[in-house]
Amino acid sequence: MSNKLTKAQSLAIEYITNSAKARKAEAQQIIEEVLYMSDTARARFNEASRQIYAHAKVALHFHPDRPITATKTVADDLLAEGIYKNQFQTRISNGGLTAYPGGARDEWEKAIFGGAYHQASTAASERPKYGALELLGSYDGPAPRFGSCYVVLHSAVSKRCTFTYLDSSQNPKEKGTFAEFDDVLAALWKDVFFHNEALGRKELTPELLLEQLTNHLPLSRAAWLNGKPSRNLDYYIEAQVHGDIVLQDDAEALVADPSFQGTATGQVLEQLCSKYGLDLYWHRGLELHVDEVPSNFRGPAMPELAKRVAQSGKINAHCIGLAAASLMQSPELWKEYGSYEQVVQQLKYMWHILVRFGEPKDTIFEVEIE
Repeated sequence: MSNKLTKAQSLAIEYITNSAKARKAEAQQIIEEVLYMSDTARARFNEASRQIYAHAKVALHFHPDRPITATKTVADDLLAEGIYKNQFQTRISNGGLTAYPGGARDEWEKAIFGGAYHQASTAASERPKYGALELLGSYDGPAPRFGSCYVVLHSAVSKRCTFTYLDSSQNPKEKGTFAEFDDVLAALWKDVFFHNEALGRKELTPELLLEQLTNHLPLSRAAWLNGKPSRNLDYYIEAQVHGDIVLQDDAEALVADPSFQGTATGQVLEQLCSKYGLDLYWHRGLELHVDEVPSNFRGPAMPELAKRVAQSGKINAHCIGLAAASLMQSPELWKEYGSYEQVVQQLKYMWHILVRFGEPKDTIFEVEIE
């Protein structure tokens, strides 16, 4: 495993660990109250927690066909380098484009990690990579907002991750590491008990969460792939991975959108799995007919843009990616939809619509083990 950490990375993990320790007593009190009110035995909670530490893995969402340059996509770079890079290196993002000195991401990393990454001589490559912790087993991953495909890391990598309950851009108070995870667990159980939902899953009770963590989390990945899409855009346990992510050492699987099967991007994904020893899974995907694209979710421009982006009357991950590539190569062809930056954002919104409203592709999933 690629577990050697720099001084900045070690300080970042230490800072989050100490923050979680400071809130530990309050977190444990919340957990005890929820267990009492829900009539949940402490032994069952402890067993569910053990399953998290043993089986929960971090997934890194990405869009494989997004262009980094005019001739290289994210998938091309992964194949060539075998390293999963952070946004300060790639200069692209499926969220906000603010990964530069003085940008919003730079500022919130400074706040969250206590300035660990703002010491003199800290390189851009040392910055954390962002993913989400898999707990509920949706086929489209724990944070599909950030990409149609995701790399699954070995469980050992979780030991050098920090976690926030919800997105770190909000600087949530609930943070932790696997060594000090009570604050994150307390937030999860509180949401489940008081709101009957968590991590984008509605009608989730303490009993159902126990069942999921104890009996379903340990199942093989193939068992998850015939489930329902999460439709989850905003609710996840964000993971910040500190240290290098070397695919051959740190990743075990790639779960890919089936719209890329038979495409140039799909071939690159197959090659990188073969090259770096990853299991390749094709999940059920998402499709949406252009007539079903709403005007009141990401703005009134979306239905017309969908007609431009669609293939055979439907939008999917692949055709949105083709539009993104066309925009980079020939921005003048898209000027009727706004500036380059505006169209980039609108294509992100199109993906959000697909996550929320799309339906599984009308095929049975396939699994390929390399």
